[in-house]
Amino acid sequence: MTDQPTVRRPGGRTARVRADVHRAVEDLARTQPLSELTLAQVAERSGVHLGTLYRRWKTLDGLLLDVVNEHLSAPMPDTGSLREDLERHVRRAAEDVAGPVGKMLLHTLVAIRLESDGGGTDRLPPALVKRFDDLRAVLDRAAARGENPPSVQEVFEIVLAPLYASLLFGTGPSGPDAVGPLIDRLMCLTGTT
Repeated sequence: MTDQPTVRRPGGRTARVRADVHRAVEDLARTQPLSELTLAQVAERSGVHLGTLYRRWKTLDGLLLDVVNEHLSAPMPDTGSLREDLERHVRRAAEDVAGPVGKMLLHTLVAIRLESDGGGTDRLPPALVKRFDDLRAVLDRAAARGENPPSVQEVFEIVLAPLYASLLFGTGPSGPDAVGPLIDRLMCLTGTT
């Protein structure tokens, strides 16, 4: 007998199942349109029983929302520089938009907005609402350091919206290479220091 304790991964089986399922969704979304994606395909790719997917996520939209929420839950940068914080945040957003997560986010947002009365943020994914709050905190920290930050709305309209428009319409700035010029444009248009 050995006296060494069994080492277990943090989160245990539930975390492993969730990670396997998320990875399968992202892999499948890279190779086919979301409109063709099924929970059965995710079950087969992930090695997780279809019944588990239905119990945990109920629908494909519920699963897509969970994948999106996980990506949106990543911590916001805090480098001590507004420009650096914005560049890091927007670079991650650009990478997400350019990949399967961008498609899932737009799919989820459109589905939510079509089912809602069109007003407010009460139906947005909680992680997206938190993301806007986190961005506001980045801007507030910059103001506390004596920098002159733009508003959350300005960051969205000048920097983030063009990234999503490029995904929807196939034109305009896209991917991580677009980040620097978009941040330059934000700083110029808003007089940000």
